[in-house]
Amino acid sequence: MSKEKGWLTFLLLFIICCERKEKKEKEHSMKGFLSGVAAIGKFLNVIAGISLTFLMLLTITDVILRMFKKPVVGTYELVAFAGAVVIGFSMPLTSHVRQHIFVDFFILKFSQKVRNIFNMVTRCLVIALFLLVGWNMFKYATDLRRSGEVSLTLQMPFYPVAYGVGVCFFVLCLVFVCDIIKIVGGEFDV
Repeated sequence: MSKEKGWLTFLLLFIICCERKEKKEKEHSMKGFLSGVAAIGKFLNVIAGISLTFLMLLTITDVILRMFKKPVVGTYELVAFAGAVVIGFSMPLTSHVRQHIFVDFFILKFSQKVRNIFNMVTRCLVIALFLLVGWNMFKYATDLRRSGEVSLTLQMPFYPVAYGVGVCFFVLCLVFVCDIIKIVGGEFDV
């Protein structure tokens, strides 16, 4: 009888150790996913920063050259392209670090469980919205590519910017998936 208890105890300890190991591996892979999405957001934000710097330098250059009656050709188009890149490419990191406008005074009156449910539901709705927006952005970019539509002055194609912004919407969906993972894991702070 004691020999059977020893084996059962050993088996139970082995199962517990395996479960802990699987849990640690799962947590490690989740942290890797979270940090990977954050790294992608940071990379896209660097592109947005470069685009913003280009936009500012172009505007300053155009203003100075206009005084000498030599404006930069296509400034309006380049500013429009750069502005789309700045806005689209900065959204994932902005949402990841929650630097956007967030009105939470209403939900702070509820318990943590209700706030978590509210945050998960809103994240799911936003994921659905941005999946649709990203998908339609890709369809729009494909239509622009097929039609060969280009800007008037510089003859630059529109579709690369549209594809880039569409990718950013899909990355934004991953950011909200990360938020859901943090909420489930109890790591999400409002």
